[in-house]
Amino acid sequence: MLSVLDAQVLEGVAGGESTVQLASRLYLSRQGIEYRVGQMLRRFDAPNRPALVARAHALGMFAVGQWPPRVLPERVK
Repeated sequence: MLSVLDAQVLEGVAGGESTVQLASRLYLSRQGIEYRVGQMLRRFDAPNRPALVARAHALGMFAVGQWPPRVLPERVK
């Protein structure tokens, strides 16, 4: 389960957004985005952002056949 904010960050990472783009869109600081991404990297045991997206996809976190990627509502608390 992800928080709404974590789901938005993960969707942005999966869609190829940079830290600065995510920070601007979500009204957070760059450090806030990096903190959230870092937490998810540890939670999913991923070494980098592409691996994070791959692991989330393998766990069925994203809706199939949708671009930009969206986290399934049942995966958000």
